[in-house]
Amino acid sequence: MTPISKRPAESASVKDGPAKRTASTAAPVKQQSLLSWAKAKAPTPKDGEAPKDDIAAVAVVASSSITTVVPKARPDILKLVKEELRELLQLEQDTMDATWLRVLQTEFAKPYFLELKKFLKQEDANKQQVFPPKEDIYSWSRFTPLPTVRVVILGQDPYHDDNQAHGLCFSVKKPVRPPPSLKNMFKLLETDIPGFVTPDHGYLESWARQGVLMVNASMTVRAHQANSHKGKGWEKLLDTVVKTVNDQRRNVVFLLWGKDAQNRGTLINKSKHLVLSSVHPSPLSAHRGFFDSACFSKANKYLVENGQAPINWNSLKDDK
Repeated sequence: MTPISKRPAESASVKDGPAKRTASTAAPVKQQSLLSWAKAKAPTPKDGEAPKDDIAAVAVVASSSITTVVPKARPDILKLVKEELRELLQLEQDTMDATWLRVLQTEFAKPYFLELKKFLKQEDANKQQVFPPKEDIYSWSRFTPLPTVRVVILGQDPYHDDNQAHGLCFSVKKPVRPPPSLKNMFKLLETDIPGFVTPDHGYLESWARQGVLMVNASMTVRAHQANSHKGKGWEKLLDTVVKTVNDQRRNVVFLLWGKDAQNRGTLINKSKHLVLSSVHPSPLSAHRGFFDSACFSKANKYLVENGQAPINWNSLKDDK
């Protein structure tokens, strides 16, 4: 379980989401009392999850030299829709990271997203097995809150075999063996990053914790049926995620592999961010230039040139 003190604090440069903040009328809280309050009030997250609200971020800020901090309330997106539709958005309310929930809340009330959730509800009613498990659909948001995003990797469809998909594109939980595309990513890393050691697993959480946002164009799939949820609405949500990173972050590296990901390059301000495009790491295309792309070292070079720490791509070997 991640210690609360290590939850990244939300950057002051991040804009507010669609909902307006409510100004606090309370007197400023001194540093020591705020820190004690934050630690006492912070909920205990499940293993592998970041806390569901911003209390942890407050605890981090409170332990710094800042003496007055007003925690942001977690938005209640259920109020955005009619009472009979609120059940459809309960998963987003309960499992999405607060920083992402705040900026995406109006998106969840749009007709296309409500239709998507109705479709998923019908899948349940028809006893269709859907991957990833519901609690993992938005794990990408909890592992990589918006203020921490420094690199974006876009996937296409979740893995559709048993025990593979868990909400991060290209990643699989232990002890599942790395699928072919991930193996090709490791193969490139061996030549692109000095000292990289291919791990004995394919679980990419440690990358996500460093600010690598890994999200699929379609965030769910029917078991053993590739692309079965394609075109149902997830792609529109991903477009909004990409636009949000483009607008609210600076000097982010976007790794766009394959035509589907590259088409979203039109959403990115290339004078503000770095876009690195390549063919997909799939065995069907990787030999056409992916292994020569040096995308991981180029990403680190750009981050360092813009005053950021490089991604430790080799962190997976120590992830036990």
